[in-house]
Amino acid sequence: MSEAFPIATRTLTVNAGEDKVIHYPEVIGLQDKGWQATVNALIAKQTQALIDQQVGDDPSNVTTLIGEYELKNNQRNIFSLLQSNYIYRYQAAHGMTIIGSLTFDMDKKKVYTLKELFKPDSDYVGRLSAIVAEQIKARDIPVLEPFTSISPDQEFYVADKTLVLYYQLYDLAPYVYGIVYFPISIYDISDMINEDGPLAVLM
Repeated sequence: MSEAFPIATRTLTVNAGEDKVIHYPEVIGLQDKGWQATVNALIAKQTQALIDQQVGDDPSNVTTLIGEYELKNNQRNIFSLLQSNYIYRYQAAHGMTIIGSLTFDMDKKKVYTLKELFKPDSDYVGRLSAIVAEQIKARDIPVLEPFTSISPDQEFYVADKTLVLYYQLYDLAPYVYGIVYFPISIYDISDMINEDGPLAVLM
């Protein structure tokens, strides 16, 4: 097992003109250069996917495009990052933000889906959905449609001892409520955590 020091990164910048700047991270200094290349390719792919999703086939009226990122977890070889892109189109009523995330176990050289965080036979969808439903009620979140369940591949990131599920603008609540995050303590779901996965490492 490699030393669990924070993973070194640097910021890369794509500058497409005034008010059109994308910052994204690149992992550096790994001993396994092949894995380092794989990680950076996945980050670059997500960076481009966020741009493509927002700009689409009509870049002509885009006046602002700002991309930022946050390293949400960089300890014990669990590396989780969140990227956000804000776009504004000429004469639009308001701007739009979308986010994307990736979670890696740098020791096992693996990127994780939500399902893979939990034991194969666990009802992780049901359990997490119940927690999200409780938070919606407790926080009085004005949902656009009655909430029934998270998606089996719900978007997420990890931050220390917290699993954070999230919904994009308009996916759950009105625009004015913003992107909706649901932080869940990993201790509340410890019985169904995959013992070989990143949540077990953080716990």
